Amino acid sequence: MGLRDGTRRIGQFTVVRTLGGGGMGKVYLCRTPAGQRLAVKVIRRELADLHDIRLRFAREVKALRAVHSPYTVPVYDAETAVPPLWLATRYVDGPTLEARVSTAGPLPLPEAAGLGGMLAEALSEVHARGVIHRDLKPSNIILERGEPRLIDFGIARSATARGLTLPGTVLGTHGYMAPEQLLGREPTPAVDVFALGAVLTYAATGR
Repeated sequence: MGLRDGTRRIGQFTVVRTLGGGGMGKVYLCRTPAGQRLAVKVIRRELADLHDIRLRFAREVKALRAVHSPYTVPVYDAETAVPPLWLATRYVDGPTLEARVSTAGPLPLPEAAGLGGMLAEALSEVHARGVIHRDLKPSNIILERGEPRLIDFGIARSATARGLTLPGTVLGTHGYMAPEQLLGREPTPAVDVFALGAVLTYAATGR
């Protein structure tokens, strides 16, 4: 789906500019008719036509709607049935943890410890809702006024879901994946706890 900045709409939202993109699609900064800023993720059309992708995207939206934490971002609206598929969440204005460490160096230890506590609280809520993030990493954490916001549940799954990922399929980001995740085993909340440790190591050391 090719959208040119400021010239197209996604649902009721006006596109302002492109925020980023990846293998699944692109994320746009948009405005509601009332002027509220949103981050809208649009799934690539060729992927949105695939049944498995539609199920996975619907699962992401359901997961996000079930989670209520000050350290995640609330869902504003979504289209999960008919392409183009999109998800609109509150826009978080701030750098990612990856960008913050890359430009300013490792966090002071008290700040890194505080970050760890807030992310642990977010994961506790996520896991309490039966959801496993599966891709916790510095680029999926945005810092807003010194507090983290956990984003991008693109490969999240229900802890009770079955059949949407083939056995042996490896999903996640190397360097932040638990050993069982690298081996393609059934994920549990423990994979997010492992990733949190890797994230905090990066935050405190830059490595």
